[in-house]
Order: sequence, then C-alpha cells, then structure tokens
Amino acid sequence: MKHNPQNRQTIYTGRVLNLHLDNDYWEIIEHKPAVAILATQDQKMLLVRQYRAPLQAYTLEIPAGLIEPGEDILEAAAREFAEECMLGGDLSLLTSFYVSPGFCDELVHLIRAENLRPAYGIPDDDEEISLEFLSPKELLEGAKNGSLKVSAPAISAAYLLLSEGL
Repeated sequence: MKHNPQNRQTIYTGRVLNLHLDNDYWEIIEHKPAVAILATQDQKMLLVRQYRAPLQAYTLEIPAGLIEPGEDILEAAAREFAEECMLGGDLSLLTSFYVSPGFCDELVHLIRAENLRPAYGIPDDDEEISLEFLSPKELLEGAKNGSLKVSAPAISAAYLLLSEGL
C-alpha cells in the first residue's frame, strides 16, 4: 500500500504529540523535536534518573527535553541542561537522529556539553530528577543485564563515548 498523506485523519492533538491515521492503515505520531545533552566528567557520563509513567519505572537518561517553538537547538539544550542539572557548558551539535521512524517523526539532536559549569534553571514542576555518573561500560552493562532501564539517546551516547576511547 502506497502512503498518501492527503488521506490523513487526526485522531488526537496534544501538547507534545499528534496522532494521525493515514489511509486507514498507518498510525503516525507527529512529535515535537528534542535535544539530548551528552556531558562527561572524570571519565563518566552525566545521567538523569527520573520516573517515567509509561514504563511505571525509573529510567537513566542523558539530560533531554523538547525544543520550544522559535527556539534554536543550542538554546534549547542550554535551557534543558540548566533546568534538569543546574549546569551549563560549551555546547555543540554532534548529530541528529530519529528515535522510532516506523511510526514517529521525533527528531533528537544530540548535543555535546564541555567545560561544565554551574548554571541557573527552573526545574519543571512535574519532574523529580537526580543526577548520576556512570561510565559508558557500566551503563551498557546495566542495560544488557536488565538492571537499568535506559533511553535510546543514552545508549547512543554511551557507544559514541566508547568509540572515542572513553
């Protein structure tokens, strides 16, 4: 069946995502773009632990968040990093990738944070976040043996760090 987006029915419109049904077949999620921040200190990755309702569990992730309308990618990364970690740094875009392109258009921009320093941010009311530092190998081992629930950007960041010799 060939995809024809002109035969699209909107099922749900929300603040983070929209759900569409194309050709009475494809369920498509239209998702706001996001940033994810890769920061290291003392040969370890900075991770945030937070409760995720869809999993009914705590996950380990790299700091991340949505890009607000009209906001530049690096501005969004600086804001999210300050809100979640009370940190700032020299930020640069590493790469961008789609998380689940089979049904969702969410684009995540992976940002490197270097020369970390304190920064002021106002945490979101609905987030309770704690910071943790793990080596990339510790994160990957925990994901592999099931002791950690880990996000896709965190896994990607861990492999990137290993490829760089960290």
